[in-house]
Amino acid sequence: MSRFAEPVFVAAGLRTPFGRGGGALAAYDAVSLSVPLVQAMAAQAEPDLLIWGTVIPNLGWSNIARETWLDAKLNPNVPAFSVVLACSTSMTATFAAAGMLGGGTDLTMVGGAEVMSRPPIALTADASKRLTDLFAQDPAAALAALQSLALHDYVLPTKGWANRITGRTMGDHMEDTTKAWRISREAQDDWALKSHQRSVAGWDRGFFDDLVISLPELARDANPRADTSPERLAALKPVFDRDSGKGTLTAGNSSPITDGAAGCWVANEAGVARLPASTPYARLIDYEVSAVDFHTEGLLMAPSYGIPRLLARHRLSFSDIALWEIHEAFAAQVLANVAAITDREWVRETAGVQSDMGDFDWDRVNPNGGSVAIGHPFGATGARDLSQAVKELWAMPSGSRAIVSICADGGQGTVALLERP
Repeated sequence: MSRFAEPVFVAAGLRTPFGRGGGALAAYDAVSLSVPLVQAMAAQAEPDLLIWGTVIPNLGWSNIARETWLDAKLNPNVPAFSVVLACSTSMTATFAAAGMLGGGTDLTMVGGAEVMSRPPIALTADASKRLTDLFAQDPAAALAALQSLALHDYVLPTKGWANRITGRTMGDHMEDTTKAWRISREAQDDWALKSHQRSVAGWDRGFFDDLVISLPELARDANPRADTSPERLAALKPVFDRDSGKGTLTAGNSSPITDGAAGCWVANEAGVARLPASTPYARLIDYEVSAVDFHTEGLLMAPSYGIPRLLARHRLSFSDIALWEIHEAFAAQVLANVAAITDREWVRETAGVQSDMGDFDWDRVNPNGGSVAIGHPFGATGARDLSQAVKELWAMPSGSRAIVSICADGGQGTVALLERP
């Protein structure tokens, strides 16, 4: 049983190397970083539609998809529009594209980008009104006022991109969730170590070679560390809860500030036929977009609602899922969400699912590493996760299934169910 009347497929796309914040890719912005990626994907096949996104706002554009496409000097008759749903942005683009197939739209390019090194600096609403009013009345006075702006007149980038409503960062919220679910520092560091080891091993054996384009400044992901160890991770100090003595989230077990862009393909059967014959692809069976009240639930816990609901709708248990590609905003976030979906009472009482999903196999999770090691450019993560999962699933027998899960600021999350044709 599928959500769609006709088969819908997600095909592996391409991405840039993911750079460290302030590093090799910091001179780009989200548009200019997207351009070489979109050009490389368009060289494989021209899409009928582009859906792209970025999360950190920029006053220089409102539709990054169209700006990127035109800057790439590609066919101006291909339409393009943008989406945003925090860390789930490019996965949400995938769902939007799936619903738009047909009627001449057979192949859609989706994805997103983030240059977290260069968040914009803006003016507060009061300061902006004061200046625009002055410019309308007395331009000379307005120019003088620009020179006398004070610190409180600016909207400055906040540590961790704080949630607007609570004023607290995702890490601050995750510390609360970690304590509520009793996720130990040792478990977090252990998962972070696995993420680094698996991503480094993936690069070394060539898994990422046909998923990542080379840029003049960077040819390989900069964040995975071959030299990390349990001892090095254990030596790091908490970065969010520094005062209680109970903080456990560190720079080592949290996803780093990252610059990067990623894309994938969404197609029907006619669209898949236009891609290179070697392109891995998987059928998108169904998806779930979930949300929680983050005043009472964890800010990043929405996938724990979406996953059991999606599985129950298809009468699937954990053992029916050959691959789990779970976005690692924090190692603790992965551990807490899996703790929730494997708590049968919690699933019944909170997620509202009566099914017994069985035992969860951790060996099927993120076999080539995740965001803690690879990095997390907000707008790019969904497409990176999907392409990685599709390629991993492609190596498995026909009928194998994967769950791809992403948490997002605002107490939201997206989950996709894929199947190997």
